[in-house]
Amino acid sequence: MSAPTEPLRVGNASGFYGDRFDALREMLTGGPLDVLTGDYLAELTMLILGRDRLKDPGRGYAVTFLRQLEEGLGLARERGVALVANAGGLHPAGLADAVRELSGRVGVPARVAHVEGDDLLGRGEGGEGVLTANAYLGGAGIAACLRAGADVVVTGRVADAALVSGCAAAHFGWAGDDWDRLAGAVVAGHVLECGAQATGGNYAFFAREGLDVRHPGFPLAEVHADGSCVVTKHPGTGGAVTVGTVTAQLLYETAGPRYPGPDVTARLDTVRLVQEGPDRVRVEGVRGEPRPGTLKVGLTRLGGFRNEVVFVLTGLELEAKASLVRAQMEAAFARGRRPREVSWSLARTDRADAEVQEEASALLRLVVRDDDESVAGRAVSGPAVELALASYPGFHVTAPPSRGAPYGVFEAVYVDAASVPHVAVLPDGTRVDVSFRGPAPEPAPEPGREADPHGPAFPEEEPARSGAASARPGAASARSGATSARPGAEPARPGAEPARSRPAPAGATRRAPLGLVAGARSGDKGGSANLGVWARDADPDVYAWLRETLTVERLRALLPETAGLTVTRHELPNLAALNFVVEDLLGAGVASQHRFDPQAKALGEWLRARHLDIPEGLLK
Repeated sequence: MSAPTEPLRVGNASGFYGDRFDALREMLTGGPLDVLTGDYLAELTMLILGRDRLKDPGRGYAVTFLRQLEEGLGLARERGVALVANAGGLHPAGLADAVRELSGRVGVPARVAHVEGDDLLGRGEGGEGVLTANAYLGGAGIAACLRAGADVVVTGRVADAALVSGCAAAHFGWAGDDWDRLAGAVVAGHVLECGAQATGGNYAFFAREGLDVRHPGFPLAEVHADGSCVVTKHPGTGGAVTVGTVTAQLLYETAGPRYPGPDVTARLDTVRLVQEGPDRVRVEGVRGEPRPGTLKVGLTRLGGFRNEVVFVLTGLELEAKASLVRAQMEAAFARGRRPREVSWSLARTDRADAEVQEEASALLRLVVRDDDESVAGRAVSGPAVELALASYPGFHVTAPPSRGAPYGVFEAVYVDAASVPHVAVLPDGTRVDVSFRGPAPEPAPEPGREADPHGPAFPEEEPARSGAASARPGAASARSGATSARPGAEPARPGAEPARSRPAPAGATRRAPLGLVAGARSGDKGGSANLGVWARDADPDVYAWLRETLTVERLRALLPETAGLTVTRHELPNLAALNFVVEDLLGAGVASQHRFDPQAKALGEWLRARHLDIPEGLLK
């Protein structure tokens, strides 16, 4: 039987655990689909599910998915739409059983399958104190379940994009080494995985472009047999699908030109985006290379206890007020046991001669961490309360001091892919082993180039550390990618003027915010922050100026919090974009609440608000 030629219509209805509840129904009723996926897992989610499992070994999965199926299962079966979600979390078999029970209860027959093998906690991965240890599996298990006729497939920890690559491989009958096709599907999956972020949600130019993003629709991709796709959304839904919104999502939580994953290494430097029509962006030209021989494993553990007190300082002499309360709290710590970590930060949100009291106030934030709950709790909240009538004038806090709360730590390690089981449990209970076999083959050298043990022989950029000069365009540390592999650099788009040879525009400049000419999107990868920056409207002159101006040193000057940290810059000319990885900005990851913006979600908007001397010709 020949492989299907019609495109596979894959939608997304969840970008995280807690996303819009009605999205599943909206996607099933808004237009035709073949498969509807849902991404429920993130680093913080695994910690939350791990704590759930401690309380009840039968839990550890996303219960929201079950609630959505109360109505959604019937809608999906009426329309012939398969459901594929990683909502199984730490207990995919338990969720599969719960879906079967729900199927019987609501009277909607459904063939339910699940994928397991990612949970490595039982083999002691990561050592003592680890709460969860899960490998990022690929799409092979999903594909096996769909080929066996599953209507619902639930997984544990798979790579986010594997939700789409597994569906596409099953539909088109791709082999495990169809690198270009798989890479195209991985790129499609990466665009879809964060839901409405591809349709105008969190989009830098929503105001400038007049997008109505009050209730953006969720995205879908029409995936073709060659791996290309068209990203779109259901008719009449909010938001927009443009080259800009897709570019923003492509840059989100990636790093260099290579995007390595458990199915394939996708070359982001080969991606071409074309606005095919209203709310339709074609993604084509994606090249793939063999997957690495390792898998990323996410480890979570409880890091101790954390407490926070935010003192409100109002009016005059704010520095003196901050100094007073800080000295009083430090004296209290000295009388007992000082917490292991004590940090102070003063946010000068005040304005002179303010007409609103809040605008006359600044925030002094005290954050402590300790292994002992009492040291992080009562030893902090007690002295803070006692200062209420004995400190600076106007003393008050944003919330009553509380007990210490547990916080988590995330760490990524890498293991031999062949050592990780990957099992598809089919609707009839048959277990199919689809585990990785043997080392991945090395990519063939490009014509006219010598083979490089680290990848194609394009120029690469090494990470720049504090005091070091930023060098060439290209690489990232393994911890910033999906799996361990050294990223390569970027060739110019075939047939186009090489972006690196285009001179930056000259002429008069004006001091203005970077965001007038550049978009940005940022996020977290463990303790590192990713920051993608792209030229407005993919303007080649803006990109040439960005390439020349936004060096690692300039980024550090604009974002002083990055000083002293390892920063790597990557160039992606096809997307008119730069991508930065800032290592250790987020400490031990989002669950550790290391900084004011613990997931670096607004890091890009901070950068866009900084002022530079911008050529006047670009400020149009």
